[in-house]
Amino acid sequence: MKIYNSIQEFGSTTKTIVTLGTFDGVHKGHKSILDKLIKSNQSSGCESVVLTFFPHPRMVLQQNTDIKLLNTMSEKAYLLEQHGIDHLIVHPFDHAFSRLTAEEFVKDILVDKLNISKIIIGHDHRFGRNRTATIDDLIHYGTVYDFEVEQISALEVNEVSVSSTKIRNALDKGDIAIANEFLGYNYFLSGIVIEGKKLGRTIGFPTANIHIKQDYKLIPAKGVYVVSSLIDGNTVHGMMNIGTNPTVGGTAGTIEVNFLDFNENLYGKELKINIHKRLRDEVKFASVDALKIQLEEDRTATLNYFKETRNEQSSL
Repeated sequence: MKIYNSIQEFGSTTKTIVTLGTFDGVHKGHKSILDKLIKSNQSSGCESVVLTFFPHPRMVLQQNTDIKLLNTMSEKAYLLEQHGIDHLIVHPFDHAFSRLTAEEFVKDILVDKLNISKIIIGHDHRFGRNRTATIDDLIHYGTVYDFEVEQISALEVNEVSVSSTKIRNALDKGDIAIANEFLGYNYFLSGIVIEGKKLGRTIGFPTANIHIKQDYKLIPAKGVYVVSSLIDGNTVHGMMNIGTNPTVGGTAGTIEVNFLDFNENLYGKELKINIHKRLRDEVKFASVDALKIQLEEDRTATLNYFKETRNEQSSL
C-alpha cells in the first residue's frame, strides 16, 4: 500500500475506485465498506483508494471538542494495509479545505486528482461547503463527470456509527471484551519504552513504561489488563497497568507492562501492545506486600488466560 500525505502527492493514470471517511478503528463496521472497495477494484482493474483526513474534522471545525481517536495515523495505515488497499491518502484537513464547494471537491479532487471511476459512499453522506450537498448531488455529478456512485445502505452506515460509539464507550469503561468484539481484533496501544522510576523491579515485577506521544489516542480506563506484544519476532505475554500507582504514592498517569519470563532491555523500542482482557480495577493497597500478593495473582490469571486460549485454539 502506498501512502500519500496530501491529495496533491497522488497521481495515477489508472482509473480509481474511491471511498472516503475517518475510518477510526478500522473495525467490523468498516469491513463491509472496504470489502466492497476491494471487490469492485478486483473486478474492474482499477486501483483502490481510501481518502481520509488528519486532523479529524471535528478537531478543526469544533474547536472545543476533546475527541479521542481509536487509532493514530500510523495504526490506521497498518490496519488498512491488512485489507489490501492500494493507496491511502491522508489529507491535511483545515478550514480552507472545508470551504470547497461541492463541485470543486468533485471536479478538482475526485476527477482531476484521483482519476475516479467509482465512489463508494454512505447514503447520508454530505459534502462541500457547509456540507450542503447530498448523495443526490453526487449522483448528478457522476453523470456529468462520468463516474459511478455506489451507495452504502442505511444499515451498514448505522453499523459503522454504532460500532465506533460503542467501542469508545466500552474503552472508557475498561470493557475491553465489548471493544474487541466490535473491532474484530484486539485493541492496541503503540508507544516507545521510556525510563520510569524502576519501582517495579524492586518488588520482582519490572515494567516497561510505554510513552504514547499522540495525545489524541484513546487510552482505556484505569486498571490491569492481559496483554501481548511482538518483540524481535517473538510473541511475549504480559500484564499492563494503566493508572497512577497509588500504592507507592504515584500521582501521574502511566502505562506500564510487566512482560512474563522476559528480561531484555527495551528502552527506546517501539512496541505494539495488544490488549486481550481486563483483570481488575487499579487499587490502592494497604502495603507494598499486599500489592505484591495481588500481582502474583494477576500473573497467575494472565498465564491461565493464555493457557486457556491455546487450549481453545487447539480444539478447533
